[in-house]
Amino acid sequence: MELNPLPAEIILNHPHATIGHLSLPWNPQPGSYLEVDGQTYRVLERRHRYQLRSGRYQLHKIALYVQPCEAVTEGSLFDGKWVIGDCTCRYNARSELLRCAVNPSGPCDRCPHYRAVGSEE
Repeated sequence: MELNPLPAEIILNHPHATIGHLSLPWNPQPGSYLEVDGQTYRVLERRHRYQLRSGRYQLHKIALYVQPCEAVTEGSLFDGKWVIGDCTCRYNARSELLRCAVNPSGPCDRCPHYRAVGSEE
């Protein structure tokens, strides 16, 4: 099934501001990446906007709440999904959105807080 291009409003999460309107041929999920005017953004949330037409609600556009980020260069495969950072670390969030609790901006290599999963400390 081929998706029709869907109008999307791209909204910066903080400070809250619309940064553009795009027509996307795919349906971005939270955790995916999007490039707008040469800047890479991570999708945090997706909201659907509907319009009443002929007595029925139809999907009109989507609103994507994003945050700027560097393109992810480090990641791990964990339970069949790609997560940010090193999933062998006890503090890794095992998430597509957040790296870890103690060093969320990374990078993981040479992190002084690294603790292997299962290590006693």
